[in-house]
This record gives sequence, C-alpha cells and structure tokens, in this order.
Amino acid sequence: MSIAELYQKFKASNGISTDTRKIDNGVMFFALKGDKFNANSFAHEALSKGAKYVVIDESKYATDDRCILVGDVLYTLQKLANYHRQQLNIPFVGMTGSNGKTTSKELVAAVLSKKFKTYYTKGNLNNHIGVPLTLLGIDESYEIAVIEMGANHQGEIRDLCTICEPTHGFITNVGKAHLEGFGGVEGVKKGKGELYDFLEKSGGTVFVNAKSLALVEMAAQRKFKFQFDYLAADKEPRMLQDSPVVVFTANSKEYTTHLPGSYNFENIAAALAIGQHFGVPVELANEAVSEYNPDNNRSQIVEKGTNSILLDAYNANPSSMSASIQNFINLKTDKKKVVILGDMFELGDEAPEEHRIIGELIAKGNFDLVVLFGQLMSSALVSLPNAFYFSDKFSLHNWLIDKQLQDSYILIKGSRGVSLETVLPFL
Repeated sequence: MSIAELYQKFKASNGISTDTRKIDNGVMFFALKGDKFNANSFAHEALSKGAKYVVIDESKYATDDRCILVGDVLYTLQKLANYHRQQLNIPFVGMTGSNGKTTSKELVAAVLSKKFKTYYTKGNLNNHIGVPLTLLGIDESYEIAVIEMGANHQGEIRDLCTICEPTHGFITNVGKAHLEGFGGVEGVKKGKGELYDFLEKSGGTVFVNAKSLALVEMAAQRKFKFQFDYLAADKEPRMLQDSPVVVFTANSKEYTTHLPGSYNFENIAAALAIGQHFGVPVELANEAVSEYNPDNNRSQIVEKGTNSILLDAYNANPSSMSASIQNFINLKTDKKKVVILGDMFELGDEAPEEHRIIGELIAKGNFDLVVLFGQLMSSALVSLPNAFYFSDKFSLHNWLIDKQLQDSYILIKGSRGVSLETVLPFL
C-alpha cells in the first residue's frame, strides 16, 4: 500500500493511537516496537476496542482486511506524518535547543494564539515518535504550528526536520546537555545546528539571539533568506531587577510574568519577537507572555505554608543548573535560602567534573542549607563540607520530614530520572 493510499485511510479514521490503553473508536492504531514490547501482538486487542485499522509489520498478526501490513511501522508513521505535513500550507515554526525548549514553545504558542489558531507540541512529544504524532494531530483548521524537536545525538534534528519540514526556526541556546550522546559541546552545536542547515537549504527563516555568541557564529556560517535578530537592543523589552519572577517593560508599560529567573527573559524575548514577525499586535503579545503560567515541574513557584518553592525539577544539565543556581544566588529574599539538587544525567565521562564544578558554584552562594541527592552529586561534596547528602529517596524524604523547613525559599532541581518533585509533600 502506498503512503497516499494509507493517507486516505488515515483521513477516514478518527486520529492515531499507539497505545491500546488509549483507543478511541475509529482510530488508526500503529503497532510500534520497543526494547521491551512488540505492539504487533496487541493488534487484535486494538481492533476489539474499536480501532478502525491497525498498521503492523509482522504478517502473523494480520487477521482481516483491517490489518495493514507494512515493512516497518515506525518508518511508515514518519512517512505518513510527512505526507500529511505536505498537505498543510501553513507556517511551521521548528525549535530546538539545550535548555528552555518547552517553555519557549509554550510562550511562542501563547503569543501566536492571540492572532492565529495555533497547534503546538503537547507535553514532551518531541522525538522520532512524538513529532510524527504531533503532525498527524494538525487538521486543516489550524493556521500555524509550533513544533518542538529534541535530540540527544547528532542526526536526530536533521531527521526530524525532514519529517516536519519547518518554514521557520530558532534555537534557544547551545549548552552542556546530552554531552555523552553528542560527544561534547562542539557536538551539541553541530547537532542543534542541523535545524539551521535545513532552513538554509529550504530557504526558510531563522530567529537568532544576537546575545548568544555561539548562535551568532552558527548562523554566520550559513546563508539565510532572512535573519531576525530577536535580541537587538532597539527591539528589546527591558527586564526589571529585584523580583523572583521576570518583570519587564514594553511600550512604557510594565508586565509581571509567572516565570522565575533572568534566564527565562530570553525565552520571553524570543516569543515576543516571533509574534512581531507574524504580525501579532504588540499589546496582545505582551499580555500572552504575562498570562502564561508554567506547570509540569518546570519553573513553577509553589507556596507551601511559610515556604516559597522554586520547582524546576523536570530536567537538568550543567548549563541549566548553573543558570538556576546563579539566579537563586541573585534572588533577594528575607527568607532562608535552601537548595535541594539532584544528579545531572547523560554527561558520560564528564559527569564527575561537571558535578564538581556545580559544587564550586553552590559554595559561592553561601546558602543557609544545601541538600544533595544522587550518586553523581557526591562529586560536588568536595567544595561543600557542610552539605547534607543522600543517595536514596527514602532517607531524603524522612530527613525532610524531621527537618520541618520553615520560612525558607527553596530551589529544587535535578534531571528527569531523579524526579525530585517527590520531595514537595515533605516541605
């Protein structure tokens, strides 16, 4: 069956599913394979739950003409998503970066939604499966799309660009993330730069942060149809200091956001500039940014009793961890400052050194209390003789119960695999 023929069956279905626990009547089920599962074996279950078609790549699971046999289910899903993308004649804003992807994506979507019916990546569906699923969720009623692309090794952004074919794009930043897979910071630049490569070849538009030397150099190495300098001084809203959240002025009016940390200001500036490029009225764009409230353990400010908690536990790498700690050092508060920090993953051989460096930065903060969790964080203890260190969650939780922190401003940050948000009930 050709992709065009499969597309007609997709159009006659009620969307896509890859999980038999989430089967709506009339969907097309794609039987993906993983390291520990083979969804081909769930094809009959999907049909019994109401799937209109099942796409499989093992003939022994074909029971009737509702079973569509293909060479490779994942490849077929990606090709179908690209075919669908090509039917949609709307701007596609592709984005990637080491830090701030999700926050930037949601800010950009919030701004664009003030003028357009906007579709954007939900949650963290930003990989070789998530991007195709995102594309196949876009129907003809949408006027613009914002697609987040994640990667942990070179070649991934290139492949995702081939699937989603962005017309516009921006890189939030390049830093020390996924060093193990990318092979160091230069590998990160090359991998993230694959978005620039695609837009250069396709004649697309890029938005470049003029205050990032790395991004400016990466952009200068390529020739673009149009380069939008989104942090040029004459366009830049001014950030105010002495606030736990970003407060900025634009057109002589002050806006207070729900986003902590000066590092979020660049995400805000990007969203405003992209909105300006697409003709979103400035006042509406500023309102969209100030109205946005983060969730899902990202840049959240949580008030619990007498404690204020900066919960940023969705993920962490040396760049984002350093930015969060430095911002916390600069934060002015009458409360005691407490940091609860966990391991940073995917750093390969650089892990001990990167955690040691983080320890040195923490020491400069003169925090009232330092709490570290995870095997890798033990390397930070060299500079922190008075820190409290835990290698297991049970001990950490019990210690926090006994400690009963009060009148504290608490920063919580660690990699996703550490799940440090579990400490929240004990604060």
